[in-house]
Amino acid sequence: MRKEVYITDYNCVTPLGFTADTNWKALLEGKSGVALHKIIDNQDAFYASMIDSDKLNEEFNRFFDNAQNDMLNFTRLEKMLLLSLRPLIEKHAPSDNTAFILSTTKGNISLLKNQPELPEGVYLSKLAQKIADFFGFTTMPIVVSNACVSGVMAISVAKNMIQAGKYKDAFVIAGDELSEFVISGFNSFQAIGSGPCKPYDKNRDGINIGEAAAAVYVTSCHSDEGRISQNEKLRFKILGDSAVNDANHISGPSRTGDGLYASIKNAMTEANVSSKQIDFISAHGTATLYNDEMEAIAFNRLELQNVPLNSMKGYYGHCLGASGLLESIISMESALHNTLLPSKNFEETGVTQPLNIIRENQSAAVRYILKTASGFGGCNAAVVLEKC
Repeated sequence: MRKEVYITDYNCVTPLGFTADTNWKALLEGKSGVALHKIIDNQDAFYASMIDSDKLNEEFNRFFDNAQNDMLNFTRLEKMLLLSLRPLIEKHAPSDNTAFILSTTKGNISLLKNQPELPEGVYLSKLAQKIADFFGFTTMPIVVSNACVSGVMAISVAKNMIQAGKYKDAFVIAGDELSEFVISGFNSFQAIGSGPCKPYDKNRDGINIGEAAAAVYVTSCHSDEGRISQNEKLRFKILGDSAVNDANHISGPSRTGDGLYASIKNAMTEANVSSKQIDFISAHGTATLYNDEMEAIAFNRLELQNVPLNSMKGYYGHCLGASGLLESIISMESALHNTLLPSKNFEETGVTQPLNIIRENQSAAVRYILKTASGFGGCNAAVVLEKC
């Protein structure tokens, strides 16, 4: 019998708050972290979602020893990751059979600025090891860095390694920060929106970059051994997952949605869930012309066009390697509170295929969640979660 794998705890650090609860309350009120920020000297401000650095340092100093911080010289991203993971570690102590998985696309890329040589901290493996060592993990860290699907894939990696018997449980963390490098890169593609992004909207004109850190605790139970307490409020089974690369283009998504279609189909097949059973889709929704159209095509090919759907990019921007994990957490919050959030800034359909895009807070009984992600290089990923 295959092990059942669950997400039973989570936390996130974003411009809207430093806990999942504060984020949820802000989202219910329709708040967004997207605003104008001066990120690159000698260039105009960009619309982006940025964590206030003073608040971040204040929160970090509340929980972590200043002397230790000075000694280890934590970067801004590392502080975000440590804050996101701390409350989970306090409740679920790692063992010698616990996996530590980091999802990120750029890591400490800001350390490269004006440096003649590569600083050690810029290597993703070193970043992962530094966080793992701080919390006393004894297993070798695993890094998942596959463009913008990294956060969703990290959930899949945890599930599959636990089911294969490699680990008993896992902590999955994800994080990326705003940087000149990332902003300059997307700006060179002419992909950054002139205002707050509008996923799936007729007047969308590009993305907003965001930053965040997120963490989930993943655990297994088989038969009656290690059963999660029935009093546990938060319990989501990871039913199915898949990642498919359609190799369409280094930055352009498939016009037919082949990779996303295959990812969703595989995940739903493993989950043994039909299109009619999916209660909610947390989509990628970058607010770029071709991404949103590709998603609409893929969802229609799978007869998911009537399922309530949103994109969280209007609230958080595109948080790169953190987006998939963060948006999964918000999806689980939605299911726990039986409330679906609107796709912020959406007004008029701008894709050729019909979608049931959520326009306002609405009550809904959510059991099955489909979370999708797509990214550069033709990568696509999907995961199906069940509220237990």
